[in-house]
Order: sequence, then C-alpha cells, then structure tokens
Amino acid sequence: MVFAPDTADALEAAVVLANSALEPDTLTTVEALTGFYEGQGYSGGHRRDRAELDAVRAIRARLRVLLTAERDPAVALVNEILADARAVPRLVRHDRLDWHIHAIDDEAPLADRILVETAMAMIDVIRADEMGRLGVCAADDCDGVVLDLSRNRSRRYCSTTCGNREAVAAYRARQKA
Repeated sequence: MVFAPDTADALEAAVVLANSALEPDTLTTVEALTGFYEGQGYSGGHRRDRAELDAVRAIRARLRVLLTAERDPAVALVNEILADARAVPRLVRHDRLDWHIHAIDDEAPLADRILVETAMAMIDVIRADEMGRLGVCAADDCDGVVLDLSRNRSRRYCSTTCGNREAVAAYRARQKA
C-alpha cells in the first residue's frame, strides 16, 4: 500500500465527496449525507440536518481544487485549511484503525472535519511527492477526480462506468475502421 490506511480512507472519501457534485449530484438529501458519512467510516458528531448538508455541499469545490492542485499550490491550500481550523494533531485509536492522527475535535462540524482530514492526508501525499496519484478522469465527457492507489499507477478513470464507456467507444471505433 502506498499510504497508511487512514490516509487512503480520507483521500477516497474526499474524492467521493468531490465527485458527488458532478451531474447528477448525488448529495442532495440529509439521507444521502448520512449514507456518505457511514459509508466512508467517519467518526465523531453528525447532526443529520439540512444545515450540515449545506455546509458539506459547500466544501466540495474546495476539495476538488485541493485534490487536483499541483504540489506547491496544494501546500498552500493544506496550510490554509489547517490554520483556518486551528488544527492540533493528536493520536487516536478507534473502530478498526490503530493509532492514527486526528487534528480536529470529534464534535467539530462535519464539513470542517472532512476538510482537515483531507488536508492531513494530503500532507502524506505531498511529502511522498505522490501528487501523480490524483488527477482528473481520462474520459472525454467527465471531470471526475481520480485517486490511483494501484501499484502500477494505471487508474485513469473516476469510475467503472467511465472506464467501460471509454472501452466500448474504443471498441466501436476499431470495428468501424
């Protein structure tokens, strides 16, 4: 594995959240937010209300900018997020994870926790000079964020749907030729 499990989990969650803003928007209800929260294994408070949903929806563009930034601009974004949240790293252990770092109180607003957890994960990406693990979907009609945690760095599409659609298009083009 390229990154520690908590780093990979935070990156994957951030990609899912950033991509939820693509059409069709998949984060439009409090129930969808709860599904995201539970599906991504977040811990800490979750209010399950419209205000929390709106706050989480509002950070999606900021996450996308961070996840697709070049290395040096990403450093500035990470530092800004951590400073805004007054992040104070501490070691914690919960659920299936052994000791790992949290840098914001478990009862802080969910949107703030998502930003800080993503920023903390991006620290590992930046320090390892692995920004190439993040990018934009290679499908012509998609702008989804891609996280490539594969050994051979071969992931090009944000989803199986995009990969399959491109494979079918390539096959049809070959058949015409």
